[in-house]
Amino acid sequence: MLKYNKIHLMFRALSLTDLNPAVIPLSLYIHMPWCVRKCPYCDFNSHAVPDGKLSLDLEQEYLQALVADFKTQIDLAQGRQIHSVFIGGGTPSLISAQGYQWLFAELQALIPFAAGCEITLEANPGTVEHDPFADYLTAGINRLSIGVQSFNTEHLKKLGRIHSNADAISAIAHAREAGFQRINVDLMHGLPEQTLAQALNDLKLAVENGATHISWYQLTIEPNTVFFRTQPVLPVDDVLEAIQEQGEAYLKAHGFINYEVSAWRKELPSAHNLNYWQFGDYLAIGAGAHGKVTQADGVYRFQKTRLPKDYLAKIPAEHLQFKRIEAQDMPFEFMMNALRLNEGVAARLYAERTGLRLESLNELLTSLRQRKLMVDDTAHLACTEQGHVFLNSVLEEFL
Repeated sequence: MLKYNKIHLMFRALSLTDLNPAVIPLSLYIHMPWCVRKCPYCDFNSHAVPDGKLSLDLEQEYLQALVADFKTQIDLAQGRQIHSVFIGGGTPSLISAQGYQWLFAELQALIPFAAGCEITLEANPGTVEHDPFADYLTAGINRLSIGVQSFNTEHLKKLGRIHSNADAISAIAHAREAGFQRINVDLMHGLPEQTLAQALNDLKLAVENGATHISWYQLTIEPNTVFFRTQPVLPVDDVLEAIQEQGEAYLKAHGFINYEVSAWRKELPSAHNLNYWQFGDYLAIGAGAHGKVTQADGVYRFQKTRLPKDYLAKIPAEHLQFKRIEAQDMPFEFMMNALRLNEGVAARLYAERTGLRLESLNELLTSLRQRKLMVDDTAHLACTEQGHVFLNSVLEEFL
């Protein structure tokens, strides 16, 4: 990774007049913490459910806790509607469609969902037998993100997944037959002992089976995972580079647009993820969920209790670590998100969403533009192609 000379700036910005939350989009993240089995690469807040099936009593208890949690966040919405919802996990498809229908009705009675609100459900091919996809569509979910990870059964076994190649293909087909127009397929590459041909075949099967959006990212070995302890044999750097280069070429040749580091689309981009990357706001309910909200005096982050039993032990769950983002941290926080987008963001969003003057970064931005790492456009904040190659180094300059 390249190292650039750090530009030391006298800080950095005086606060602008009060922030206006009304102009900042608001989303909602809902965390469903259970899964059938914990995967060896997973460091998410997920917990294996006893006997691989969520009981109706536990489902109802948790859904009621989510509503109680949401009630404590009404003031944080500051009169805004919810523009997107993302249900992540864990395995959210362990929850019944009827449960989601009840949950959405309760939530919308407290804070309205905007017309056309994007509602995404993460689903694993091994658990979609809980309810037909059509029932989830009827419940109000209009976008699916199917956690395929690989279409190679041997790789799926190494990843600890409970589905097979046939299950993955069947899940996408059933989603299409049910009427879902927006289907994201999650795929990983750089898997243990994966070859270039195998990685490209995973992309080929996702495209040929009807994915309209692909989240394609390299496996990383995270602390506190089984893989961190066992250290599986991963492809060498030359193979990883070939996978990245040829995989990108394949997706582009088949009409997919790379609009974020690991996101490829043939349809609309994910409204929910765009809101993250554009430094929008999001409420958060559920065990371990993280939120970000803007108030007149600053931007705040908070989180919820991680363990489901602790989350359910105190209803409503408290907001933990409800902390303001300090002014000196704001440039990095904003750019860490915005510069992931290939097209970047309008420069005006910096002041609108941080409360700080972009002019305070002029010296640094000028330097990055002169080094061809950011586009030479004062109305826009975006990396060049070269800047994306060295994105981590670019971001370090905002620390």
